[in-house]
Amino acid sequence: MMHKLLNLPLVASEHGKDVDQLMVLVHWLMFLLFVGWSIFFVYTLVRFRSTVAKKADHFGVRGHASTWLEVGVASFEAVLLIGFAVPLWAKVVDDFPAEKDALIVRVVAEQFGWNFIYPGADGKFGKQDLGLVAADNPFGFDKTDPATRDNVQTLNELHVPVGKPIILNLSSKDVIHSFKVVPLRVTQDCIPGLNIPTHFVPNKEGKYQVICAQLCGNGHAAMAAGVVVVDSQQVYDQWMTSKSAGGGAATSFE
Repeated sequence: MMHKLLNLPLVASEHGKDVDQLMVLVHWLMFLLFVGWSIFFVYTLVRFRSTVAKKADHFGVRGHASTWLEVGVASFEAVLLIGFAVPLWAKVVDDFPAEKDALIVRVVAEQFGWNFIYPGADGKFGKQDLGLVAADNPFGFDKTDPATRDNVQTLNELHVPVGKPIILNLSSKDVIHSFKVVPLRVTQDCIPGLNIPTHFVPNKEGKYQVICAQLCGNGHAAMAAGVVVVDSQQVYDQWMTSKSAGGGAATSFE
């Protein structure tokens, strides 16, 4: 019922349901606190109105009800933190899938778009060198490296197979961006000079919008042009074959 009341968006990843569960529990706590404080506020207005309590009592509260209420709220928060938030953090941040079982994609944000680089059929990214960076080779790939030949690069379109662990290594060419896909419940900053990994397992086929969750310049709205397309394994293989057939990323560098 709470999911419907909160009108939560579609969930398209395996860990998404855990994120939503934590969100629902936090809202329940906020709702109970709101009701409790509202009742207490009304009670104090009535109980201590001027016609009844004309003289202040400097001894204050003599019972322990408020103490037990505070203990109850703190206990609820401890359960949320220890029982739900920390395990979810460990699962999403620390418990990465094995690279041999995952699709690894490099994501390089820039003003104003998303670059996605796949290792190709050999599963290896081509060598990169800062000295090779040029207008026609913005990521500094070594064109003489055989592993570069089947690398695949796309702009604003990330294709992934459903049901397969996906590892994204995120960085930025210029300023801080933030890769956010709401249905996948994924949000991760892209910071120049850093390689920041994140992962998810998509469980629903479809096309999902990528947005930038950091204000990154006057063209910030253009970052919403990015999409994550979750395909069946067969459709993904066909798409990758079509992209690799022309020489992969090396074609765009020449």
